[in-house]
Amino acid sequence: MAVRELTCISCPLGCPLRVELDGQGQVLSVTGNTCKRGEEYGRKEVTAPTRTVTSTVRVEGGKAPVVSVRTKTDIPKEKIFACMEEIRKAAAKAPVRIGDVVIPNVAGTGVDVAATKAVDSLGCPQ
Repeated sequence: MAVRELTCISCPLGCPLRVELDGQGQVLSVTGNTCKRGEEYGRKEVTAPTRTVTSTVRVEGGKAPVVSVRTKTDIPKEKIFACMEEIRKAAAKAPVRIGDVVIPNVAGTGVDVAATKAVDSLGCPQ
């Protein structure tokens, strides 16, 4: 039996979790959580961890040089570096609006990277 000690990040409480696993990596129990979300987080974190990725993408012809972006949902943790590689290579053409998809299906995850801020083009009045 293996034990993983984690800090839950599902809410601001940051509960200390203890996840017990059997020899095949199956979760036997999650303790230390004060809510159901903590148990779900503990199970997911040890079996299939995911993360939301936030960054910036260059903007061509915009009033700002970059626009903030994030993945629309979590992606598998092991895809973070591939996701960031695509983000580094990407550029958006101004104007950019909140929610615009900047990179569809990033790193083959089925998840889009979308703008979280608006950037007007150089010719747009404020």
